[in-house]
Amino acid sequence: MKLRPVVVVTVSFLLAAVAACSRPDAGNDVKRYRHSDDGVPTNIDPLQAATVYSNQIVVSVYDTLYRYKYLARPYELVPNLAAAMPEISEDGLTYTIALKPGVRFIDDDAFPDGKGRAVTAHDVVYSLKRHFDPEQVSQGRWLWDRKIEGLNAWMDAGADPDAAVPGLLAVDDLTVQVRLVKPFPQFVNTLAQGFSAVVPHEAVTAYGEGLGTRAVGSGPWKLERYSREQVRLVRNPDFRKEPLDLAYEGYEAALHGHLGINHLDGKPSPFVDELWIDFIQESAARWASFTSGREIQMSGLPVEQTDIVLASKDPVTLKPEFAERYHLDTGPEAGLVFSVFNMADPEIGIVDDPQRNAMNRELRCAMRDAFDWAQRNERFYSGLGEVFPGVIPPLLAEFDASLSRDSVTHNPERARARLAEAGWTADNLPTLDYGLVASVLGREMAEEFTGYMSAVGIPPEKINVESYATFGDYNRALRTSELQIMGYGWGLDYPDAENVLQLFYGPNAAPGSNASNYRNPEYDALYEQSAVMLPSQKRSEIYQQMNQMLIDDCVGILSLSRQRVALWHKEVLGLPDRQILGGFWLRFVDVK
Repeated sequence: MKLRPVVVVTVSFLLAAVAACSRPDAGNDVKRYRHSDDGVPTNIDPLQAATVYSNQIVVSVYDTLYRYKYLARPYELVPNLAAAMPEISEDGLTYTIALKPGVRFIDDDAFPDGKGRAVTAHDVVYSLKRHFDPEQVSQGRWLWDRKIEGLNAWMDAGADPDAAVPGLLAVDDLTVQVRLVKPFPQFVNTLAQGFSAVVPHEAVTAYGEGLGTRAVGSGPWKLERYSREQVRLVRNPDFRKEPLDLAYEGYEAALHGHLGINHLDGKPSPFVDELWIDFIQESAARWASFTSGREIQMSGLPVEQTDIVLASKDPVTLKPEFAERYHLDTGPEAGLVFSVFNMADPEIGIVDDPQRNAMNRELRCAMRDAFDWAQRNERFYSGLGEVFPGVIPPLLAEFDASLSRDSVTHNPERARARLAEAGWTADNLPTLDYGLVASVLGREMAEEFTGYMSAVGIPPEKINVESYATFGDYNRALRTSELQIMGYGWGLDYPDAENVLQLFYGPNAAPGSNASNYRNPEYDALYEQSAVMLPSQKRSEIYQQMNQMLIDDCVGILSLSRQRVALWHKEVLGLPDRQILGGFWLRFVDVK
């Protein structure tokens, strides 16, 4: 979610700056909610829903079979387009999913006479197969790669659209059946990702790559306008009239009573007529818009505002003057930020020559030792983040609090020793490309990184900073292995360490989710062993073993989980959450 990943660039500490506007347009009673993000969704085709920004739009305008409950934590899956949770065979391989009847795609010129038609099981099958069409560039294929019976063979045979895939069938118009190659406990979670959104074949035929900037779905919103500065959505008048059941969604008066959403119970969503989403990458500009009272009305907290706004960092509380004006939601993020090295690049990665291989490892480890996580946390995350070794974040049950912190301890003396003992000098060090998204924050982070490296003997001219205009551009660079050092952020698609560990699984190498191109047969074997296991102590131990491999191989500079700090104006009625819930919460927001 994604995640899609859901992917967040490291230059961004803040949660999505989100806003609502209850002010009607002059002369009419349009109820509008303005929402803002710190990055741009450069493509809203479900095939490309790899970033939190794209995924948020995709799950708003398209349907997925499942979604997450609005308020329940830990996160809990519920049917969305599906009529119920799937029936699963005793061997855990066959999933039978019934669809809700009467769901229709929006009216669009792609359809005969411009009238949207009913959504069927055939559309679900088509949309998943589309990821495996060699003529399509999919960023989500890795989710189901080699997991559904016959799907890869169908792709390898040329992806004949009329050829059936044995493990992916429309039993009838309202029933989908999926047959897995092996157990995949997270399979249903993947059906809540934007990648799995249901697209009509008529729209693909009519618009092709044009679906990157337009949408023909059956979700709660219709796309009215798309630009790199703003997306405007309007309520889909034909969206199914399902009443909001707050108790079912996890409402607890003690936790959610202050949100002012009680009056929504029993009413069908969406609750506003229009949703505008502004894309504002600079935190200062976003904060100015938020505090103006005239534009966006929800925001994260810029670092430079921390001492002005907060009364306490632990726990996070607001000063009275801000508590009177804004709601606050805070807690550890469901994700992490880190940097990885391109392990397929001979200048720094794994190579056949044992001597050079050893030198490269020492170079990676030295750069890790040179990095000062504590200072990074203070400078860019207001000291609110939690630094931890490896990639399993503290929010997850598999997190190992007893793991040595040696890999996250600033140790420039050891870094210098590693370089010297490996034979690296200022002259023979390779020049490495370091990528960032163009922003003040990104440049400051790059300068800090270069400074850390310079302090241990890696000259600034050996770090070539490559700047990308948008996160989408940067993400494409990750997928094409253009860089050797990649700042990375990952928002969990589902609350399972598998979702992070798959980022280093060899077969997921770029253009898949494994941007580091890490390939370790032992690691891959453990991943494949654990991937079919249900949660257990044994599975947790395997996860932790894989985590240790990443540390020992110095695959990256690992890691930090940020603290969520979301502020929104009092007239906004809702609980913003762009983490695992993603854009699904937007259908439930209201304004006074």
